[in-house]
Amino acid sequence: MGNDRRTRRRKPRKKINHQMKGKLAGLFGAVLLALVCLLGRITYINATNGDKYKKQVLTQAQQKFENDVLPAKRGNIYDRNGNILATSNKVYNVILDCKTVNSDPDYVEPTIRALKEILGIDEEKVRSLLSDSRTSQSQYQILLKQLSMDKKKEFEAYTTVEEDSPLSDTEKKERGNVKGVWFEEDYLRSYPFKSLACDTIGFTLARDVADVGIESYYNSTLMGADGRQYGYFNSQSDVEQTIIEPVDGKNIVTTLDVGIQQIVEKYVNGFKKKMGAKNIGVVVQDPNTGEILAMDAGDRYDLNDPRDLSSLYSEEEIKAMNDEETVTALNAMWNNFCVTDAFEPGSVVKPIVMAGALEKGSIAEGDNFVCDGGQAFGANNNTFIKCAVYPDAHGTEDLMHVIANSCNDGMMQIAEKMGAEQFIKAQSLFNFGSRTGIDLPNEGSGIIHTMDTMGETELACSAFGQGYTCTMLQEINAMSSVINGGYYYQPHLVKEIQDSNGSTVKTVEPVLLKQTISSEISAAIRSYMEDSVIEGTSRHSKVQGYSSGGKTGTAEKFPRGNKKYLVSFITFAPVEEPQVIVYVVVDEPNAEEQADSKYPQYIAQGILSELLPYLNVEPDEAEEGVVPETELWEGFDGVLEDVSGSDVDEEGNMVDAEGNLIDMEGNRVDEQGYLLNENGERKLNENGEYIKSENLESFSGETLPASESGEAVGDAVSNPAAPAPPENQEDPIVGNDMESDGLTNEEAGLD
Repeated sequence: MGNDRRTRRRKPRKKINHQMKGKLAGLFGAVLLALVCLLGRITYINATNGDKYKKQVLTQAQQKFENDVLPAKRGNIYDRNGNILATSNKVYNVILDCKTVNSDPDYVEPTIRALKEILGIDEEKVRSLLSDSRTSQSQYQILLKQLSMDKKKEFEAYTTVEEDSPLSDTEKKERGNVKGVWFEEDYLRSYPFKSLACDTIGFTLARDVADVGIESYYNSTLMGADGRQYGYFNSQSDVEQTIIEPVDGKNIVTTLDVGIQQIVEKYVNGFKKKMGAKNIGVVVQDPNTGEILAMDAGDRYDLNDPRDLSSLYSEEEIKAMNDEETVTALNAMWNNFCVTDAFEPGSVVKPIVMAGALEKGSIAEGDNFVCDGGQAFGANNNTFIKCAVYPDAHGTEDLMHVIANSCNDGMMQIAEKMGAEQFIKAQSLFNFGSRTGIDLPNEGSGIIHTMDTMGETELACSAFGQGYTCTMLQEINAMSSVINGGYYYQPHLVKEIQDSNGSTVKTVEPVLLKQTISSEISAAIRSYMEDSVIEGTSRHSKVQGYSSGGKTGTAEKFPRGNKKYLVSFITFAPVEEPQVIVYVVVDEPNAEEQADSKYPQYIAQGILSELLPYLNVEPDEAEEGVVPETELWEGFDGVLEDVSGSDVDEEGNMVDAEGNLIDMEGNRVDEQGYLLNENGERKLNENGEYIKSENLESFSGETLPASESGEAVGDAVSNPAAPAPPENQEDPIVGNDMESDGLTNEEAGLD
């Protein structure tokens, strides 16, 4: 075995000789000396300039904290069915810290290029801020507002360089030198239904400032409270950070119904295209609760761009306006005619006057009146107030035919039986002359006569709606009490308030203010107004298959003799148990002969023909289960267009121009709400998971069929000898929780 053994060799060991030991000792000594020198230098700096640098660092840290406001999200506004009318989407303000950028020349050009190429910010604007002595050391300059989250992420991705990035060293250095840019959170108010119910919803001038509509009236409820992130020096001169979290605003659920609003605007738009008028107003109300279901003041503007006047004026007209004229035009466009404006109502008040006379006992249901063409007043009978049919006469009429014929003579006799004192008390009972208290700003009040101003002529003319003024809200609310059994409810637009999580914090119940008349009188007036539809002046509003009541109004505007009229129509259905009441006003229709109440009847008939089926009101006049087709005004042919008010598909989902589903921020999504890229594929997060949108809302758009045509005839005209209404010394838009009298140049973006 000795021959088979292999000799094992040991590897030679390296020994550290004296020369190597000397080198290591020298290296160690050099490192130690360097550390000693560094420590000495730090000690020297700390001793001589320590306070300076410490304060500089602390000041920079504190600057970051003390200016950082955490914005609260403004609450959403919904219709009664959960459709979102107003919401707030998170956006960002781009802030430039000029002091930081100017602290190193290497930062300037990379920062300017990044801002220009990624965010599209004007290069000259940035250079000006960096070079101007007034801003060069500023740490807060707003470069851009309302930047989307996607653009913010794109900028952050550009400036964040990973270790394994394929970029060249030059590119890495370039991006690493982008300094002094940060993003401030904010929220942008958006209105998915654009111009739908614009006068009622209103808009915000800033995140927490609103002057119009629900946005204004409930501003403090909606806006919440901003939070704050800031720093301070503690006793050890260290910066400590404190965060006060923002409190988001509350959500509001309104009484509005998007479907009903779309129906209303469809027919108002159709009438405007065919004929037009100075003002058109429509209010739809639930007479049994005071809830406003729809309200339209005629003018249209996109709530997302409320300063755009192009819907009412040509480009040349807008360019020709000076600042004052522009502000006036904007305030006029934003004015809600249904709430603010007071006017002589005309004959639509006759059922209310008659109901008051019956309640006061001045007349009885079996009374008859003789119309001989008019009434003479004055010591020498030198003032003659005509009935509409003068020189003809209606002859002997019961109360039903006084209403059906819209007889001024019969109404003047009823007012005479009441006397001035009882008449004024009845007007006050129905709330004429006083605001209704609706939860909208700028409500007008109108003005009625007092005992000092109510002469026999004023009393006679007040009986048929001339010589005093009221608002649309006063008229429809008074009429609601007349037809619902005598119960006067306060009109309101909000039915529920929710916290930011959607939990109900307050339910707004209907507020019964008083009883105006008995249920028996209410039933009688309903039957009189039904006869007006069957055989009287309201017959052109008839919707086949449904019973309804109505009353027309044609009031000559003051000064008399100018051939300018305000025509109106108020209607309800069904007769026995009214479910809805509609009031339409057409102020100065663009017609050669304005004094014709057919015009508001056309609009009301079209609205009711779709509204009643929409509300699932049972046809109470169907013939063997068949509802005859209603022939509408022929003027609607070819001009009626469905009003979606939003980019929605047939199932109520938001879509873009190509028909792709999108979320509230305009991001493309699939049917399950997952974000998609340009190729229609689901986006992935860093963990490889599908990303679901956090801004999903759906909308129940209503597809409305086109209408047929019909024809109608004229109505009685109020008397041209009627005296002027008393002068109102009160500013019609003061009070009612309004926050402003209008818009300033600065708010309009003109300064």
